[in-house]
Amino acid sequence: MPTIPWMPGTAKDGTEPAGPPLVMASRLELRSLLGVPRFFLLSLVIFQQVRSSPGLLGASLKAEPLKRTFWTLSAWRDQEALNAFSGTDPHARSVRGLRPGMKGSVFVFWNTERDQLPITWDEAQRRLAEQAEREAQAT
Repeated sequence: MPTIPWMPGTAKDGTEPAGPPLVMASRLELRSLLGVPRFFLLSLVIFQQVRSSPGLLGASLKAEPLKRTFWTLSAWRDQEALNAFSGTDPHARSVRGLRPGMKGSVFVFWNTERDQLPITWDEAQRRLAEQAEREAQAT
């Protein structure tokens, strides 16, 4: 599956960021190839939810289904906007339902400037690798 390129949010809530945008990147790995079709379909549904979420500045999705790995990258007006999205269905319900089939997940958050958007996949994957290394050293 090709990467879904960076797409701006579609919600127009009229609220300007008070500070620098918040970027969130994730690497999500499934336990089995059997879980890939369900995860893939839910990820497309959730991507539509992301794009219409108030406070989203932009998002991208990358899938490596044969490696059982999915990547997300998004930028938000602020932490409150990200929290509102993550606590709302279908995302919240999907996370609960998919959790047993997950092998591992890595998340990383950082602030950036608006003129640095969109974030590149190289940058996101570098930060995710650094975060995974920190987590491995902590265990």
